[in-house]
Amino acid sequence: MISSFLCEAMDHLSYKYLVASPADRLWGTTVTSVGCQIIRAGDSYPQGNHPTRYMFSEQKGRMLDDYQMVYITEGSGRFRSSSKSQYQPIGVGSLFLLFPGEWHSYRPEETTGWKEYWIGFSGGHMKTLLKNNFFSPSKPVWDIGLHYDIVELYEEAIEVARLQEAGFQQRLSGIVQHILGLVWFHSRNVDISENANQVNKAKIIIGERVISISPEDVARELCMSYSHFRWVFKSYTGLSPARYIRQVRMDRVKESLTNTNKPIKQIAFEAGFENKDYFFTAFRKHTGMTPKEYRTFTRGGDK
Repeated sequence: MISSFLCEAMDHLSYKYLVASPADRLWGTTVTSVGCQIIRAGDSYPQGNHPTRYMFSEQKGRMLDDYQMVYITEGSGRFRSSSKSQYQPIGVGSLFLLFPGEWHSYRPEETTGWKEYWIGFSGGHMKTLLKNNFFSPSKPVWDIGLHYDIVELYEEAIEVARLQEAGFQQRLSGIVQHILGLVWFHSRNVDISENANQVNKAKIIIGERVISISPEDVARELCMSYSHFRWVFKSYTGLSPARYIRQVRMDRVKESLTNTNKPIKQIAFEAGFENKDYFFTAFRKHTGMTPKEYRTFTRGGDK
C-alpha cells in the first residue's frame, strides 16, 4: 500500500525532473518529469515554483517537447489545445494528454482549485500507439473516472523518481505503460453510476487514512447513510467496509514486517491495531502464521 500524503507533506507540491541516459532511451520510453500538486481555491496558477520551460500563462498557453499525462483527482477546471480550440470541462476523474509540439492551455477553476498528478515521458512506444490510433491529439481529454489503481501508480512513480535507484528509468517506463493501459481499459469500461464513483472515493479515503478511519467515518464523508454505504461497497468489492479496512491494515503490517526491523508491537500500532491480543489472533487467522513466523518466512529464513 502506498501512502497518499505526498502533496500534503511537501507543501502541496511534490515533483521530480529527470535525466535519461542514451542507454535508457533504447528501452523505448523514458520519463522526464513526475509529480503531484494541490491548487487551493483562489490560488494563482500556474504557481511560480516550476522550472522555466514548464511555466505558462493560460492566455498564451505553451508547447512541450515531451508527452504528459495529467490526472485530476479533486476539483475542476478547463482545457483547450490546437486540436480542441473550445474549452473542455475538466473534473474529478479526468485525464488529459499533452502531445509534443501541440499547443495547449489549462487551469483549475478559481472557485474549486484541483489536485493534479502528472507524468511526462518520451520515446517510440507512444509514437506506435498514436500511429495505431489508440491515442490522438484530437482526443486529449479522457473522462475515465476516479480510480485508486491509477492514483497508486502515480504515487509509486513519484517515489521511484525520488529514490532514483539503478534501473529507475526502466521501472518508470513500466509505470507509464501501465497507466496508458488502464486509461484505455477504463475508457472501454466506463461505469457512469454514482455508486461506482462513491466506492472508488471510499477506497482512496481509506488508503489515505486507514490508521484512524472507521467505516462510519467514510460514509459520513461521502454523505451516505452507513447502511446504504455498506450495501453499495460490498456490492462492488465483495467485502464489507470494515473487512476492507482490516485487509488494508493487514497489508501494511505484512509490508512492514518484511521490509523494516521495527518491533512487531510498533508495527501493529502504526497500522491501527491498538489491542495486542486481537492483533495477534487476527494476523494468525489471516496468514496462518504468527507475525514473527511471517517475518522469518518472507525474509527467506532471516529474522
